[in-house]
Amino acid sequence: MTTLLDTLRAIVGPTHVITEGDLTAWEQDWRRRVRGKALAVVRPANTQEVAAVVKACAAVGTAIVPQGGNTGLAVGSTPDDSGTQIVLSLTRMNAVRSVDTDNLTMTVEAGCILQNLQDVAQNAGVLFPLSLAAEGSCTIGGNLGTNAGGTQVVRYGNARDLCLGLEVVTAQGEVWDGLKGLRKDNTGYDLRDLFIGSEGTLGIITAATMKLYPQPAANLTAWAAVPSMEHAVALLGLAHKQLGAGLTGFEVMGQFALSLVGKHMPQLRVPFLGDENAPWCVLLENSDSESEEHARARFESLLETAFEMGCVTDAVVAENLTQAHQLWHIRESIPLAQAEEGLNIKHDISVQISRIPAFVAHTDAVLQHEIPGVRLVNFGHLGDGNLHYNVQAPAEGDPKAFLREHEDHVNHLVYEAVAEFGGSFSAEHGIGELKAEKLAKYQSPVALGMMRAIKQALDPQGIMNPGRVLKV
Repeated sequence: MTTLLDTLRAIVGPTHVITEGDLTAWEQDWRRRVRGKALAVVRPANTQEVAAVVKACAAVGTAIVPQGGNTGLAVGSTPDDSGTQIVLSLTRMNAVRSVDTDNLTMTVEAGCILQNLQDVAQNAGVLFPLSLAAEGSCTIGGNLGTNAGGTQVVRYGNARDLCLGLEVVTAQGEVWDGLKGLRKDNTGYDLRDLFIGSEGTLGIITAATMKLYPQPAANLTAWAAVPSMEHAVALLGLAHKQLGAGLTGFEVMGQFALSLVGKHMPQLRVPFLGDENAPWCVLLENSDSESEEHARARFESLLETAFEMGCVTDAVVAENLTQAHQLWHIRESIPLAQAEEGLNIKHDISVQISRIPAFVAHTDAVLQHEIPGVRLVNFGHLGDGNLHYNVQAPAEGDPKAFLREHEDHVNHLVYEAVAEFGGSFSAEHGIGELKAEKLAKYQSPVALGMMRAIKQALDPQGIMNPGRVLKV
């Protein structure tokens, strides 16, 4: 291993091979569930250095764990506890290589912080729409590695839908340059889609060409109280019909989830908090290409129709950008408020939108029957069928004991319900190590066989992020 470390130091420079000191930022996952031990943290500056590092590791069979901002929620980017794996941190590779406003694309390196890319696009007079809670620290390489979703999937799709091309270092240390920036290219298998969502198990994404969009002339945000999940789904259908492509956000939040924000963040004024006629609230965003006046007229028409149909019992429309940010901040504060309430069991699931009301009613009833007093923190991206269906200990219970005694059983109940309703137990957070056994259980044998064949073909040594996605 000393020889390998000397080789890596020669490739990236001695200061960028870190073996001593506090390595918590690289060795511990975002939720602090797992702490591993790395042989070293290696920080290459460019694609050529990544390729050389991979070749050196492949020559001696040393496993590599690619890492971006380390904000993942499925334990997919930290080393195991063997002390034999290399953490390959891509954060030094943070250059925006080009912005092409005629082609509506930008080519960026994998270590670019998502929020910085949003700012670069805005300064160029265009929009990069990928947006999620960790955008101030997550990287575009990690977003692509997990096929991240976020709050605007209803209009723009997941990270996969926003990517036109990749640059990838293979498990053998070769470089595939697929950064063409083409919207039509049928020259063989779509290699791009193999690597997106593969969580660093097939190769290392070092750069990407991403889609850009014209900036909207106006963005309006509304917060609506709805009497049931069925009415929330009906409101979504109405919003699609009346706003069309202007509908860029549609979030749903249960009253208990909002009550945690009110309890732990009283400085935030949560609309309709505690309203018995509003067990659910919806946050809608309308982006308009014409003007704010046009956007507001369409929004008001939508809400008027929704009132008449009984889909909405009350609503507020943000009068300015500050109010809109305040409403979004409430939604984005739910995970933090839940953490303040105590340890909890998180789920990132998706179900066909039409089946979500029945899924929620069924799963709520099952959990409350099995664990009396259990509290359900349900919120998420209803516009694309993705719920963060989280489970909190009973009010008087010990959260640590609750997790210890009930986590496996709760996960089983929730995932069985997801399977029964034809959904997915991992919508946007990835599989990582945390859910690898669940993939083996709930994915079809045919699909697993194809996945293993792909893994064996591209990474025959099994050195790329081993133990993640597929339990080999």
